Amino acid sequence: MSKTIVTNRKALRDYEVLESLEAGIELKGSEVKSLRDAKVNLNDSFARFEKGELFLYNAHISHYSEASYLNVDPVRTRKLLLHKGQIQKLSDKLTQKGLTLIPLKAYFNDRGYAKFEIALCKGKKLYDKRDDIKRRESNLEIRRALKHKNR
Repeated sequence: MSKTIVTNRKALRDYEVLESLEAGIELKGSEVKSLRDAKVNLNDSFARFEKGELFLYNAHISHYSEASYLNVDPVRTRKLLLHKGQIQKLSDKLTQKGLTLIPLKAYFNDRGYAKFEIALCKGKKLYDKRDDIKRRESNLEIRRALKHKNR
């Protein structure tokens, strides 16, 4: 049973998720405590390959107030930890035009390790977003009608 810290709702609205996987993250000591306090923001963050390794950009992990001088830059680049085979598969898929890696959520797994769910995503067009809104509203109306029918 994992404890979800934060979800990237903006990514779910703006991108179509094709595939997702779990990745560890390389953190400094005070960053882990900030994660436990849920002081993280994944909006506008993304992952990119550099020299055969995967890095997370623009993820804001706030300073831990009790850490004094041991705090690090809140938006620094952080290394994502994956197996070599997973990295190779993702890099092969990212060669396609229009695909990007977006973190969907951050959580602590059963063993207490900080993990990020990253997803291979494709950007949605405006009409795709409108279709999602219509579908959501129609499902809501159906649920309301069924609820009133059962009374």
